[in-house]
Amino acid sequence: MKKLYRSDRDKRISGVCGGLARYLNIDTTLVRLLAVAAALFSLGTVVFLYILASILMPKENYNSYPEGYEYY
Repeated sequence: MKKLYRSDRDKRISGVCGGLARYLNIDTTLVRLLAVAAALFSLGTVVFLYILASILMPKENYNSYPEGYEYY
């Protein structure tokens, strides 16, 4: 079963966009661009949701990587 984690390796601020991109299996840059655009047009709602997600989402650990994933 796939779980949503904050990324520990692919992060700029807290890893929410990196974790969401990995969960959805899409490019992290696309998720970040969409998050910035949504933050600009939502009058701060997305910023609040990002902060809330960074608090509530668990941080990934080495057990959360799929089998055969090469981490350093």
